[in-house]
Amino acid sequence: MTDLHFATTLSLGFLLGARHALDADHLAAVSTIVARQRDLKTSGLIGACWGLGHTATLLAIGLAAIALGVRLPPSFARACETAVGLMLVLLGGSLAWTLWRDRWHVHAHAHDGAAHVHLHTHRMETEHAHAHDGSPLVRPMVVGLVHGLAGSAALLLVVVATVRTLWEGLAYILAFGLGSILAMGGIGALMSLPVLWSTGRGRHALAAVQALACLSSVALGLATVAAQLLQP
Repeated sequence: MTDLHFATTLSLGFLLGARHALDADHLAAVSTIVARQRDLKTSGLIGACWGLGHTATLLAIGLAAIALGVRLPPSFARACETAVGLMLVLLGGSLAWTLWRDRWHVHAHAHDGAAHVHLHTHRMETEHAHAHDGSPLVRPMVVGLVHGLAGSAALLLVVVATVRTLWEGLAYILAFGLGSILAMGGIGALMSLPVLWSTGRGRHALAAVQALACLSSVALGLATVAAQLLQP
């Protein structure tokens, strides 16, 4: 009976972790990072790194809660949700700024004596295909850490109600984390498909996909912050 309970706990943790990765704020945040990539493998690693950061935070807080009896006040959860909203705004704004500053330029040309200007991006050229943002795996790790803070309060309620020992709680959180890592790794790879598709159809299509990621992240971030501020 104990073995059955333990197996059920692990299965529940894994499934809830995979489902947790599908939350809108998680998808919006990862999309702003994946939108900078044009590689399926790297995009999958970005999603997995988000899951690693997310799991690290949950593991630290979860163990403290189970072993030391720490309880997170509602004000902590609200502050973390607000931080996530602000982070979404910053991620979307950062991608927009990168597009404006590094990828798009106004070039003047003259053809047959007539001068004109047009938008031009060096990112579509193979000789200018290097990254401008450092390692693409650091940012999703940090984003995952912040998301882990925001999701820790809800997870701990489940852990406290489900597990009976410290080791069982540790196993549950690790199973939850594994589910989120694998799910977000797959989601990251899937998110790169529109980027890859648009890359082959010209800079305007790629810019439209990236602009959609920007707007979605900023809009969701502002809505998250507003929802927390309007709570009584």
